[in-house]
Amino acid sequence: MKEAFKKNREKLLNRIEMYSVAVIFAGKAPYKRGDERYPFSPDRNFYYLTGIDREDCILFVAKTRNGVQETLYIPRDNGDMAKWDGANMTAEEATEISGIADVSVIDAFESDFAAYIFKNGIKKMWLDLENREWNDALSPSLEFAEKVRRQTPHMIIGDLYPDFAEMRVIKEDWELERMRKAMDITRLGIEEMMKTAKAGMMEYEVEAAYDYVLKKNGVKDRAFGTIAAGGKRGTILHYDKNNQEVKDGELILIDAGAQWGWYAGDISRTFPINGKFTERQKLVYNIVLEGQKKIIDAIKPGVPFNSLNEMLKDYYFEALKEIGLVETKEDVAKYYYHGVSHYLGAETHDIGRYIDRNLQPGMVLTVEPGLYIEEWEIGIRIEDDVLVTEEGNEVMTSAMVKTVEEIEAFMEKYNG
Repeated sequence: MKEAFKKNREKLLNRIEMYSVAVIFAGKAPYKRGDERYPFSPDRNFYYLTGIDREDCILFVAKTRNGVQETLYIPRDNGDMAKWDGANMTAEEATEISGIADVSVIDAFESDFAAYIFKNGIKKMWLDLENREWNDALSPSLEFAEKVRRQTPHMIIGDLYPDFAEMRVIKEDWELERMRKAMDITRLGIEEMMKTAKAGMMEYEVEAAYDYVLKKNGVKDRAFGTIAAGGKRGTILHYDKNNQEVKDGELILIDAGAQWGWYAGDISRTFPINGKFTERQKLVYNIVLEGQKKIIDAIKPGVPFNSLNEMLKDYYFEALKEIGLVETKEDVAKYYYHGVSHYLGAETHDIGRYIDRNLQPGMVLTVEPGLYIEEWEIGIRIEDDVLVTEEGNEVMTSAMVKTVEEIEAFMEKYNG
């Protein structure tokens, strides 16, 4: 695997100019309360370059006429604390994972950085300056940028976030392998939900079957919080309370994703808690299913990303007009109010540009049309993960039951 991370660092080096440096932070789990911390999840750009999933590490990369300098900074040996928390990663372990020969202790980073930029006349520093929320706490990169501006006012600071977005949007084979594993476990978890679902169960009881399968298959963490929304609650896009009863005759909308090797799966299925769709539920479900089929059939290299959602809305207008729910295309927004697709990868909503973007081989997209008809207490979303290929596309989650007939037969088999 270290060769893959070396290749990713080479991609980065090809994007930065001579006499510049890049500094990438792994991050650190924040405190929850007292001496308890939230679980650590590595910065995905740091992981993409190093394969290291330990906190409080820094990657330093420099490019001068003397060559390329790569140094990985890691926490020092934690001595007796290893009896409490486990031993910190050694330099040898870090090299074996990342392929970076020069490994130093994190305490030395700032003095090493200051000395290097002074001796080598460095005029530009690259950081990942992603900042989605103006009032959020500053990331390690933003904090370091402020410090560098104070200490070296002449330093030009560039943003690597757009470069990472371009690098990561096309998946390598090893990334696809991890994603397939995450998707397969996600499928098994949702199938277990269908196998054990009964009218009158609480949403969290249905969800528990999914969690069991993930743990049984060695998944340490979900890609995102599971949505298990019964009845009318299925019309709430990001419903996450999962604490209500699912009554006989109601649908339950599941949106779930396992994580494997820091890569995500993302599947949505909607099924009747009692195993049988009503005629009205079946009508709406099949409209959504046909919409998904149209979008998947359209996915191939060269297709504008933003055209997919417009294509779905055009179809929905005709289908919903036929059953008397809408009169104009603008009315569709009452029942469908999200995009049909997003990138998937090391993050559930993976980074990458959508505007003025044509599909390319190696991209992985979700295709997740939905209809949310509050007055009928029906919320339906059907989501699969699709790889853009040279010839067209591959539905990576095609093994998951999906049609009305498949779902009813599957639930009948296990629930009787």
